[in-house]
Amino acid sequence: MTEAPSPTVHNGGARLSRRGVERLDLLLLTVEALDLNGGEAMVWTSQQMGLQAQFPNRVELWKRRCHNPLRRTTCRDQLNPVDAESLICLVCAMAERLYPMLHQLLSSREPEQLTQQRWQLLHERLRDLIEERMNLRREAVVRLLRMDPAGPQQRQLISTLAFCAGPGGINRLRATLLDPTP
Repeated sequence: MTEAPSPTVHNGGARLSRRGVERLDLLLLTVEALDLNGGEAMVWTSQQMGLQAQFPNRVELWKRRCHNPLRRTTCRDQLNPVDAESLICLVCAMAERLYPMLHQLLSSREPEQLTQQRWQLLHERLRDLIEERMNLRREAVVRLLRMDPAGPQQRQLISTLAFCAGPGGINRLRATLLDPTP
């Protein structure tokens, strides 16, 4: 694995909006749905990238992710720009690691039945993670639970992960998360 650049704050220290933090955490949940050992893989990847200071263990990673207001347990203060940049780097590294799986989901060359099974499995895992970790009384969470397998919301998540894999992915993901449009 190539080492990612150390997280530096770009855009004058611009903070992610509430929507940006929600999308970032949802991308991390999607990574966990794609990788059965996603939490451990994130900690291992962060250590390989030199991000031990931000994420020395799963608990510290969880603390950073609790800035998402849709979670059952949330932090009311804003996500530190250095932590946000570290999470962006982590998502991009995990997307690169999972790229073959992302490609299979998005490929039109795969047999239709196999593709549907993959989307259904992703849907079930993501749904379970959302039910386990998110506040089910929030309307936005209820909408997430109503997503269709291989529907536009899940395709958007997988496409975003594929989009941020590889060189320049960090800049692409940061721009996407800082974009104020829904």
